[in-house]
Amino acid sequence: MADTTAASEPDAGPLAPEPVLSDAGPEPGVPTVLQTLRRLDSGPRGLTETEAEERQVRFGANTLPDHRGTSWARVLLRSLRDPFTAVLLCLGLVSAVVASWGTACVILLLVAVSCVLRTSGEHRADRSMAGLRELVATTATVLRRADEAAPPDAREIPVDELVPGDVIRLGPGDLVPADLRLLRTQGLAVHQALLTGESTPVAKDAADTAADGGDFDRPQLCFQGSSVASGSATAVVVETGARTRFAAAHGRGDDRREASAFDRMVHGISWILIRFMLLTPPLVLMANAALRDRGLETLPFAVAVAVGLTPEMLPVIVTSCLARGASLLARAHGVIVKRLPALHDLGAVDVLCLDKTGTLTQDRPVLDRALDPHGRDDPEVLRWAAVNAWWTLQLADLPTPDALDEAVLEAVDEDGLMAYDGLAALPFDPVRRLATAVVRTPGRLGTHTLVVKGAAEAVLERCALARAERERLLSLAAELADDGLRVLAVAVADVVGRTRAYAPADERGLSFRGFVTFKDALAPTAADALKVLADRGVTVKILSGDHPGTAARVCRDLGIAAPSDRVLTADRVDRLDDTELAEVAARITVFARCAPAHKARIVAALRASGHTVGYLGDGVNDLPALRTADVGIAPREAVAVARESADVVLAEKDLTAIGHSIAAGRYAGGNITTYLRITLSSNLGNVIAMLAAGLLLPFLPMLPAQVLAQNLCFDAAQLAFAYDRPHPSVLRRPTVLRPRDLLRFITGFGVLNAVADLATFGVLALALHGPDGLDDEAVFHSGWFTENLITQALVMTLLRSGRHTAEGSKPGPIGWAAVTLTAVGLLLPVSPLGSLLGLTPLPALYYLLLAAVLVLYTAGLMAVRARDERRLTDH
Repeated sequence: MADTTAASEPDAGPLAPEPVLSDAGPEPGVPTVLQTLRRLDSGPRGLTETEAEERQVRFGANTLPDHRGTSWARVLLRSLRDPFTAVLLCLGLVSAVVASWGTACVILLLVAVSCVLRTSGEHRADRSMAGLRELVATTATVLRRADEAAPPDAREIPVDELVPGDVIRLGPGDLVPADLRLLRTQGLAVHQALLTGESTPVAKDAADTAADGGDFDRPQLCFQGSSVASGSATAVVVETGARTRFAAAHGRGDDRREASAFDRMVHGISWILIRFMLLTPPLVLMANAALRDRGLETLPFAVAVAVGLTPEMLPVIVTSCLARGASLLARAHGVIVKRLPALHDLGAVDVLCLDKTGTLTQDRPVLDRALDPHGRDDPEVLRWAAVNAWWTLQLADLPTPDALDEAVLEAVDEDGLMAYDGLAALPFDPVRRLATAVVRTPGRLGTHTLVVKGAAEAVLERCALARAERERLLSLAAELADDGLRVLAVAVADVVGRTRAYAPADERGLSFRGFVTFKDALAPTAADALKVLADRGVTVKILSGDHPGTAARVCRDLGIAAPSDRVLTADRVDRLDDTELAEVAARITVFARCAPAHKARIVAALRASGHTVGYLGDGVNDLPALRTADVGIAPREAVAVARESADVVLAEKDLTAIGHSIAAGRYAGGNITTYLRITLSSNLGNVIAMLAAGLLLPFLPMLPAQVLAQNLCFDAAQLAFAYDRPHPSVLRRPTVLRPRDLLRFITGFGVLNAVADLATFGVLALALHGPDGLDDEAVFHSGWFTENLITQALVMTLLRSGRHTAEGSKPGPIGWAAVTLTAVGLLLPVSPLGSLLGLTPLPALYYLLLAAVLVLYTAGLMAVRARDERRLTDH
C-alpha cells in the first residue's frame, strides 16, 4: 500500500495557465505532489467554494466538446459531390437546352430522389448516434470548503463543475472524471482499456517514482476515460474540459480520411462513363452530318443516345440498396451504419483488424493449471491459492474479489475452505505485488499458517531457496508467461501463534508450493464467428497492446494462428519501412505491444497492399486506426469519440454482429454490381446498334421520345435490384468491383447485345418487305422497341449475381420486373399510348422470327456467363 501525503500549505501564487503535466518532476513530465499542488494553488483539503466558482468561470465546464451533427443541408450538398451525379446534372441541363424537356425532367427527378434517399439515411444515423452518446462520468466526490477556515466537506457534484485544483476521492467502480495526479492511494488499480487497449487493470501509486513509457504508464497519473477496478485514492484534478487527453483525442474526430473502397469504385466507374458520354454525342453528330447530311437537327437524338448509355438509376439504386441494408441491420441486429457507403465497404472487406479483448475473449481470466515446483499438476497448490483468495476477500473488506482470485474461487468448492479459520489478511498492493492470508490450520493447535500469493519474483525472493533453485523457478515462470499465461506463485509458512498484528515484515522464510496459471476466457461466439468470416474470405489480424505470448495463445486456441506463426512486436514494426511492413503484414496474424501509431501504420500498410480493411476498436488508442481503415467499427459501449469516428456502431462488441454486417454489405454490393453489369452492357449494346442504324437508315433509328420511354421502362424495372436477394454465393468473396473488370464484362456482353439488335434489323429487313419493312419508320421503331425491352428482361433474369440464380423456383423481385418489362414491350405498340409515341402494331411473323433470335441470344448469354464464372472461379 502506498500512502503519500502532500504538504499542507501550497504556494499562494497565481494558477499557471500552462499544462500541469509538463512540469519537471522525478523524470520529465511527472511533477511531484508538492509541485503539482503549488502549481494549482491548491492543497490536500481542496478548494473553497469561492475559488471553485472563479475557476469555473476561467476554465469553463468540465465537458467534452459538443458533437454537432451534420445538418440536413450539408449532407444534401455532400451527396451531390460525386462525379456521376454531376454528369447526370449536366446531361439534364443539356437536354433542357435542346428542348428535350421530358429527358431533362426525368434525369433531374432521379438525381433528386437519390440525394433525398441518401440524405435521409445518413441523417437518421446521426440521430441514432446522438441517442448513444453519454458522458464519461456523471458525478464525482469532491472535497470543498465554505471558506479558508472551514474543514473540508466531501460531497457529490456533477462532473461538469469540477475545476483544476479540486481534490476528489475515487473508489471501486468509479469513472475517472478528469485528468488527475494521485495524492494518496490504497491498493489502487484502474482499467485503461479504452485509452490504451490493455485488458488487465493497471496498478497506480501516488509515490514520486519514475516509470518507463508514456504518460499512460505513469503510476502517479489517472486520465479521463479510465475506471477504478479496485482500491481507493485521493487525487487532485489537473486538467478538465478540452484540455484533458480524452478531449484532445475527441477534437481530432474531423480529420480528413482517405478515399474508401466505395469512393474508389464509384470514381473509377464514373470516369469510364464520363469518357463514353463525352465521346458519344460528337460522334453521332459528325457521322450523321458526314453520311446523311443531317446536322444540328440530330442534336436531341445525340443527347438521347448519351442518356441511353448513362445508368441514370445508379444513384437511386446504390442509395436504395445501401439504405435498405442499413435499415435491416439496425432492426435485426442493432447495427447502426452512420455513413451509407460504409455498408458497401463492409461487403468489400477482406481483412479485419481487431484487438482480442472483449471480442475474442471475455476480458476475464479463467484457471488453466495448478503446478508444483517441477511443473507437474498439483491440486494442493490450487487449494492454498483458494484459501488465500477467500480469506483475503473476507478479512480485507474488499468490495469485490480480484479477477484472478475470482477465477481461483470458481475452480474450487468453497465449502472446503470453511475448515480454515481466517485470522488476518494483508491485501495486495502494487509495491509488494502479493497478498497474504493468515489462517489457523485444522489439527495444528498453536500454529498459524501464512498463505502468500502474488507475482513470481515477489514471492520467490521471500522464499528460503538456494540461488540456483530460485533461478530455475523464475525461468519456469517466464516460460509459462511466454506461452501466454498469467502466472501467480504460491508459498506458505508456519509460525507460532500470536495475538499481535501481522505485517509485511512477516512475509519471510516462506516454503514455495507452486504456480497457478490463468488464461483469457474465450468469448463463446468467437470460434463460430471466426469460421464464418474465414468462409467469407475475411482474414482476421490481431493488433493488441498485450504481451506477445498472451495474444498468440488466444489466437492459437481459436485456430486463427498456428503454433509456428510468428508474432510481430511493436519494436520490430518500428524497424520496417512502409514497403517492408506491407509485405510482412500480409503474412503475420498477431501484432503485439502495439501503440496507437503502430496500429494505424499496420492498417495503412494493408490498404497499400490492395486490401480493403475493417478495424474494430473501442478506445481512444484506436482512433488513428479507425480513421485509417476503409471501415471503422466501434461497439455501442465504446468511448464516445471512438463511436463518433467510426462508420459502423455495433450493439455489442461481438464478431457475430460483424459477420451479419459483412453479409448485409455483400448482399447490397452484389445487387449494385449486378445492376451496373446488366445496365451498362445493355446500354452499350443499344448504343452500338443505334449508331450503326443511324448510319444505315435514312431516318433516325428511334425517336427521342421513344428513347426516353424505353429508358423509363428500363429504370422502373431496375428498381427491383434494390429489393432482390442475391444467391448466397455472393457471400463467399468480397464484393469489389474493379473498373477494368467491369469494362471487360460490359464490352463482352454489350457486343453480344448489339449482335442481337443487328439480328433484329435483319429480321425486319428480310422478312418484312415493302412498306411494312425497313422503309416504314413506325414498324422499325416498334420492332426494335419491343426487342430491346425483351432482351433487357432476359439479361436481368440471366445475369443476376451468383451461380444458378436463374433456376430459382420463385420469381422474386427481378423475375416479376422482367415479366412486367416483357409485357410492356409486347403490349405498348398495340396500345393507344404506343400510337402517341409513334409506335404501331407488328405482324405475327415478326414475333415468330423474334422468338428465334431470342433463343439464340439466350444461348449466347448462357455461354458467355459460364465462361465469365469460370474465369472468376480461377481468379
